[in-house]
Amino acid sequence: MKTRRFFLTILTLLILLPLILPAQEKTKTSLSIESMQKQFSSRAFCPPEIKEFMHFYPDIEYSALFDIETNDWKIEMTADLYFERTAKPKGKKSAVFYWAGGRLLPKDELANKENYWILQYHYENKLRDPKTYTEEEIARLKDFGSTENRKNAGGTPMFFFDFLYSAQSKAIIEDHIIRTTFLGKNTRIHERIYDPLKNVEKKILARANEAEIKEFVESLKSTDAYYWREIAGTSRKSFHSYGIAIDLLPKRLNGKAIYWGWEKDRLGDKWMLVPLEKRWAPPSAVREIFESEGFIWGGYWIIFDNMHFEYHPELIYN
Repeated sequence: MKTRRFFLTILTLLILLPLILPAQEKTKTSLSIESMQKQFSSRAFCPPEIKEFMHFYPDIEYSALFDIETNDWKIEMTADLYFERTAKPKGKKSAVFYWAGGRLLPKDELANKENYWILQYHYENKLRDPKTYTEEEIARLKDFGSTENRKNAGGTPMFFFDFLYSAQSKAIIEDHIIRTTFLGKNTRIHERIYDPLKNVEKKILARANEAEIKEFVESLKSTDAYYWREIAGTSRKSFHSYGIAIDLLPKRLNGKAIYWGWEKDRLGDKWMLVPLEKRWAPPSAVREIFESEGFIWGGYWIIFDNMHFEYHPELIYN
């Protein structure tokens, strides 16, 4: 009788064992995923490239969580919502992005991440002499500046900047646009760049006794910044739409080039060959002052825009 009961017990275990083990394994796996997420859900454990990027926006509170589903870092951000530079915060705003190799995309754009550029790239602040371009490079530049390429090519992912500058629409962002002056000219800028732009102005005026800088300041016609529009030839917002780009236009160009698009209209596919000495440019000292406060200069771009400065502190780190 005991022998029979023993065999029945063994038989029952053999029948139930396949059902018990998967449940145990599932529970074990679930616990391990949960523990992994908890382990990595803090700034201390997020990758250094995320910390480096967020370092340039110290007022943003963020936490990073490795998301198993997307196999990517999920970053939750919170920041104060201001309506005027001198006012107290009007509350908080928040957003969730995925790192996506440095693109900061919403979850529904992860499948399209190759359509976007990486946000933090190497800012090359050296001028290349067009005389050194090879035939292959000229052909690539011609294609890069073509209407078709500019219409269909990838571009900067604007999702993070939309959150940072409250730029979801013209009506929303204009609550954050303020009137000020820069080098004696009226302009409108985003409230977030008031301090760095004023620091630029102070540094320039502190050296206004230098002949080159004095001549530059006196030659300025306008310093226009905020203007809600798309980048010419694309469907992407210009950084002028955020009030963080400023164009320093002189009273007279004296026959010099200043913007690649205008040269393309004039010269066709030879726009990139305009010699450096035939391009208007702010003095190198002025460019360096802008960079010291987190602004990049459009004159270093392949499609040169020599009047243009843009606030991107995340790029001024090398």
